[in-house]
Amino acid sequence: MNSNPPPPDLSGLDPAKLPIHIAIIMDGNGRWAKRRLLNRVKGHEKGADTVRTVVRTCRQIGIHFLTLYAFSTENWQRPKVEVSALMTLLKKYIVSEKNELHQQNIRINVLGEMESLPADVRTALNDIISLTRNNAAMTVNLALSYGGRAEIVKMVREIALEVQAGRLAPEAIDAGLVARHLYTGTMPDPDLLIRTSGEMRISNFLLWQIAYAEIFVTPTLWPDFDREEFLAILRQYQARERRFGKIPEASPPQ
Repeated sequence: MNSNPPPPDLSGLDPAKLPIHIAIIMDGNGRWAKRRLLNRVKGHEKGADTVRTVVRTCRQIGIHFLTLYAFSTENWQRPKVEVSALMTLLKKYIVSEKNELHQQNIRINVLGEMESLPADVRTALNDIISLTRNNAAMTVNLALSYGGRAEIVKMVREIALEVQAGRLAPEAIDAGLVARHLYTGTMPDPDLLIRTSGEMRISNFLLWQIAYAEIFVTPTLWPDFDREEFLAILRQYQARERRFGKIPEASPPQ
């Protein structure tokens, strides 16, 4: 990360109405490379630059939580060469960005089956998690070996064990308890979900947490997603009326 990036253009943005938690499905790296007759790994490398840009911008404008869908449970089914390259790139990113993320008071957290990752990647992740655990300005969640359904299954098993052990009455189970047993724990749910590449699906991502998130889908492939488009989406987000299932408030009579 560049320690002295230029300030973003915040014109048209209300700092008081920024989302607290943004989640992003970073899609399109492979297609970006294919269109340029490049190896798919080149797309992932270029996508890492976009990650830096978005993290930096979020930190500058005051976003408290950012969750990035980096590697799904289904991604293990990709060719071994690509998976290996992705793990190498992930470790390289963690190592190269560690000190700057810490200096920027950013905490790194992992959502997913971390035990499924290669040992060297787990070591790098544990190092940055330990280093940044007390940072408070912003939390970046990396969803790695993550699947929404698997997360819900994990939550059900944990709660079932508590009931079985007699520590929890079934009637005491509520939405708050469920949320606390998810990877996101006591974090607020995402206010905004962005998906790049134009695909109209959520791909098993944060199935519980995005119940009332505002959703934006852009045709832009992730490596081409830049700060200007990100800020434009935030402006559109602020123009939306979030009702959480309620009817719009009636305007007062004139």
